[in-house]
Amino acid sequence: MLVLTRKTNQSIMIGDDVEVTVLAVSRDKIRLGITAPKNVPVYRKEVYLSMKGEGSGDDEDAREKVGDALEELGS
Repeated sequence: MLVLTRKTNQSIMIGDDVEVTVLAVSRDKIRLGITAPKNVPVYRKEVYLSMKGEGSGDDEDAREKVGDALEELGS
């Protein structure tokens, strides 16, 4: 694991196309902004695991909801 220190409004690049920017830091939370091409999916880990069938709960329902939400964002 690579560990980096960044301040608000500083970024890291992942490859040539993905930029992760620290937007805000407050107590135990940080806000990140992610700029990536539309063909690069970006998910919170718990959503990703649920979609892959490794999370708890109704995985098929979760996949459908995420798919619907992504489709709505795309239109």
